[in-house]
Formats: sequence, C-alpha cells, structure tokens
Amino acid sequence: MIRFTLRCDHDHRFDSWFRDNRAYEELAAAGQVTCPACGSGKVEKAPMAPHVASQAAAVPDEGAVAMRRLLMRLRHEIEASCENVGDRFAEEARRIHYGESPERGIYGEATAEQARELEEEDIAVARVPWLQRRES
Repeated sequence: MIRFTLRCDHDHRFDSWFRDNRAYEELAAAGQVTCPACGSGKVEKAPMAPHVASQAAAVPDEGAVAMRRLLMRLRHEIEASCENVGDRFAEEARRIHYGESPERGIYGEATAEQARELEEEDIAVARVPWLQRRES
C-alpha cells in the first residue's frame, strides 16, 4: 500500500491510500479519484515527504484517530436518520427525485458509474467513507 498526498484544482489537499502507483494512475485516468471536499475530479499528486512504514508507524496519529471518530459518528447519524436501500440506491434516488417515492433520506451502495449518472441528472448524492465497526 502507498499513501499519496493529493491536491484538486481548488487547492484542497488530502491523503489517500492505493495498492501501488499503477493503481493510482489507473483510477485517476478513469476519473475515479475525486476530492472529498468539493467532489472535483481534477486531482493530481501533491509534493510530499517520503514515508517509510515500520512497526512503530502502525500506531495511528491523533489526526487519524479524530477523523475515524468523526466518520463513525457520521455513520451512526446516517444509520439513525436514513433508510438503507442497499444496492437499490440509484433506483430509489431517482424515484424520490422524480416524485415516484416519498421524499426521505436514504443510503446504500452505488457504483462510480451510477453515482456519475445520478449527478448528471442533477440528483444530489454524496460519497461517504463507510468505516467498518471494530469488534472490541
């Protein structure tokens, strides 16, 4: 795994992990690397200091821990206030948008292509990193 610092055309900077450099290049060329702040697909690698992984690096830093807490809280809020429609997300989002189904918050799964098609139809969607709960 490799972590790159990325920058979008709006100068938002963020880190993302990839299997290797080739995986990043393939995903970027397919338009599947997007800025989490603004959704821009115009993303490039930003200058960054090299990082060598070690056993000590396995301990997450405070920023990573805080981000995980925020993402877990977001997951909890979404699950508490929205309906899980699973892999029918794109279909149900369209039905709500076109008034064929009651308006409500939903969440589920959609491919990158389905999300892109929804956005082209001016149907608001957001991609949220869905962290798995830790067993403790």
